Amino acid sequence: MRTRPIFHSSDAAIRGSVFCSFLAFSMQKHVDDLAREAGLVPEWKELFRDLDRLAQVRIRHRGADWFVRNDAAPAMTMLFKSARIALPPRARQARPPPPAPSNTKSLRT
Repeated sequence: MRTRPIFHSSDAAIRGSVFCSFLAFSMQKHVDDLAREAGLVPEWKELFRDLDRLAQVRIRHRGADWFVRNDAAPAMTMLFKSARIALPPRARQARPPPPAPSNTKSLRT
């Protein structure tokens, strides 16, 4: 959680910046507590690296769209589990494939 000089032009911007900084700190503290409960000693640089590596792509295969994600690092998996957040499945269909065209002709009576 790096900071840099931020120049604000209004009181609302200052309040927003303070709120976002407080929210980030609160989230970091909560994740730190969850990690320690799971028996992990979090190294933030490694956690951010592992989180950055977690990715999902959309693939079209045989006319169907699929979402496929890579494996999460073991520490990331334990952290998600202790936070009671389910990782998305490794592969899931984005939408059902379109119905195949029918070769049957309608019968008129």
